[in-house]
Amino acid sequence: MLETGLSHTSSIVVGDGDTAIARGSGDMPVLATPSMLALMENAAMLAVAGELPEGCTTVGGSISSSHLAPSAVGAEVRAHASLEKIDGRKLYFNVIALEGDKVLGEGTHLRFIVDRRKFLQKLGAE
Repeated sequence: MLETGLSHTSSIVVGDGDTAIARGSGDMPVLATPSMLALMENAAMLAVAGELPEGCTTVGGSISSSHLAPSAVGAEVRAHASLEKIDGRKLYFNVIALEGDKVLGEGTHLRFIVDRRKFLQKLGAE
């Protein structure tokens, strides 16, 4: 059952492909902001995935987050998402990324519940 309080934590070990250099968002070998945001989105998606109606999934609508501290290649980073509000098909999450006890970034994320088949039909790609 979809309800507030659902949460999930996703984690990665920062690899070369996760860096600002690889993502094109900077020129340093540290965790890229887009990689951190993707991990936050993944945690939110997985927090509710098992509670959605048959044939439905969620898609990202917006994300707003700080990025306060760097993480080196080889660091374990985790993102935690908690469902705070449900408004029809809109799902609002609080998200935080951590390396150990160090807060890397925190913010909010909006996801929309969509019918997978109908969503892909809009692209002409069933």
